[in-house]
Amino acid sequence: MKLQKTFLLLLFLPLVAFSTHKYYLSLTQINYKSESKSIQIILNVFMDDIETALNSDYKIDLQLTTEKELKDNDHYFEKYLNQTLQFKVNDRIEKYTYIGKEYDGELVYFYLEIENIPEIRQIEVHNTILLKHFPKQENLIKSKVGTVHKSVLLSATKDSAFLKY
Repeated sequence: MKLQKTFLLLLFLPLVAFSTHKYYLSLTQINYKSESKSIQIILNVFMDDIETALNSDYKIDLQLTTEKELKDNDHYFEKYLNQTLQFKVNDRIEKYTYIGKEYDGELVYFYLEIENIPEIRQIEVHNTILLKHFPKQENLIKSKVGTVHKSVLLSATKDSAFLKY
């Protein structure tokens, strides 16, 4: 049942990305690269939702994808992500590096990396992205460590997950 729900969400996300959305869903993809001993993270959220959240929280006017877009917006994105997305790897809190972002249609993709991870036995993810502003927000976590794939759906009532490999 969980696998079917996850599959439907993954199928549904790209479809709603190109229309006016009434759904509040982010996707965080976690991929462990053993050759570089790093965890690569790609997070995508709807642009208007993240803009609403940051404008409200930091009393700014991002105006994403316009000529008036704030030049230092990466500062705000990084600050927000650090406040709302945390990882504990093998029982140790790990800081990630904010690599950057890119816009694609109505989505913003954020690229993050955790370095110097020789192996992964477990990851705990705490994700409260957009929950303060959108109570119906759901945050889908997908991970791949070696050949093991795991997925979990987080929400306002469950904002953390423990993934064991």
